[in-house]
Amino acid sequence: MRLFALILMMMAGSATVEIAAAQGSGTDASLAHMQLDDPQQEAAATDLMKRLRCIQCQGQSIADSDAPIAGAMRSEVRRRIKAGESPAVIEKWLVTRYGEYISFEPPARGAGLILWLVPIILLLAGIGMARGLFAGKPR
Repeated sequence: MRLFALILMMMAGSATVEIAAAQGSGTDASLAHMQLDDPQQEAAATDLMKRLRCIQCQGQSIADSDAPIAGAMRSEVRRRIKAGESPAVIEKWLVTRYGEYISFEPPARGAGLILWLVPIILLLAGIGMARGLFAGKPR
């Protein structure tokens, strides 16, 4: 029985190492927590990072997230800003790669149009319902 438990623990340990290695693979995240030397470039990178949603956390920007993918994305943003790319070009590349959902400010077209219109439609429906409920009430 102990041998069986030991084998299971070894298998679980190797799976954990494989998962950790898979998360760390891909983009070099060396710039994830380092600021750029040029303050203007760092300000542009930080502004862009605050406008991009972490695809793992979904409620946080990549600037605020501690997820490994967010670190890789921060590093990629800084690397591209340092290379001279504009924030608009970088954002367009990330939207192409991950979809419009990555942007906290989706464009008012396509799927983003639905995100802009649904709150307005719900507000108008709520006002219509309230008027209907209170229209027949005496004062």
